[in-house]
Amino acid sequence: MQSNRPLGVTIIAILAVLGGIGSLLSGLTVLVLLPIIGLVLGGILIIIGLAYFAVAYGLWKGLSWAWSITLIISIIGIIVGIGSIIAGNFGAIFHVIINIVVIYYLYRPNVRAYFGK
Repeated sequence: MQSNRPLGVTIIAILAVLGGIGSLLSGLTVLVLLPIIGLVLGGILIIIGLAYFAVAYGLWKGLSWAWSITLIISIIGIIVGIGSIIAGNFGAIFHVIINIVVIYYLYRPNVRAYFGK
């Protein structure tokens, strides 16, 4: 594992923390606004938020599993984004582009070395 964290990994980790905060706040909001249905949906959003924090920690520390999970999440993001575009949400093109950039970045030699890949 490389000792110096690449700047892009730091940025992705910070974005993961922000995503985690967003998911936690969304989950809590759903819990408050929809007491019965919100218990399930809000709980799922809270779990997703906590998972974002775990991935952010792994990215920050250069843990190999965080590289793999970020890759999987980005691939899923591309698939969901394409589906969203097909459904008429053309703004999702930005999410697709960002996920493509993240995947490209994860395969850069210095980033792979940081994660011991």
